[in-house]
Amino acid sequence: MEKQVYITEEERAKCKKVAEAFTELYEMADIVVVDVGRYGFVMLKYYMPPHGFEEDETYTDSRALFEGLWQEWLDMKLYLMAKGAPLLEKGYKGVFASLPEEKQSILIGRKADFAERAGIDL
Repeated sequence: MEKQVYITEEERAKCKKVAEAFTELYEMADIVVVDVGRYGFVMLKYYMPPHGFEEDETYTDSRALFEGLWQEWLDMKLYLMAKGAPLLEKGYKGVFASLPEEKQSILIGRKADFAERAGIDL
């Protein structure tokens, strides 16, 4: 019986590069991306002992993995900026909108940095 493969070797190499580009995120939050072989890559989020991770998402497309990790990175940065302030009640979009334009530009500019490291064209 032949086992089904859900990700090509080419896409697997691209996903690996994307996952490696976001090491900064893994140090900021309880998030990790794991290569699960023929199944693709799994993003594990919010570790809660003794049960393990609260959420998981499986990726077989490097572009989708990049966008998922980018959104997690941006949300975490916005959360850390607004932590403990009533500003967080507005949600991440509200926090972002309340930032000065210069700070917004810096955050958005980081997406290009991550894309370059990950080999993703924006």
